[in-house]
Amino acid sequence: MENASKALIIAGAILLAILIISLGIMIYQQAAGVVNSDSMSEVDISSFNTRFTQYQGENIRGAQVNALLEQVRQNNVTYQDDTSRQVAIKSTLTGGAATENTLTGSSTYTRAGTGTTYKVECAMDEDTGLVDVITITANISKIN
Repeated sequence: MENASKALIIAGAILLAILIISLGIMIYQQAAGVVNSDSMSEVDISSFNTRFTQYQGENIRGAQVNALLEQVRQNNVTYQDDTSRQVAIKSTLTGGAATENTLTGSSTYTRAGTGTTYKVECAMDEDTGLVDVITITANISKIN
């Protein structure tokens, strides 16, 4: 009888220890979720940046630049309440002075000429790692 009561006490202590450990793990996971909810994962950052960096290069055709401009406009409309995900455009599409614009739903912008090539560069924000400025410069030579 004495052995049976000791066995029940030990079993109860083991169950109580498992319950306490499980509760601690659950509280830790909830706290970690709150801490990480504001930041983006590496996959999210890479996915966001790829939408713009795929157009990066030295001799980008005008049609591709126009597609990039539309992509930026759609992005800025989608994230209009989150300025950290807004992307600005610095451009010299016409070969004149550089202009900077954050394209939104009602923005008008100069479309790239289809007979010209452009240099497209993406700059990343140092804090977030997201593309924040895209520079588009018209190349002097025309496409043959």
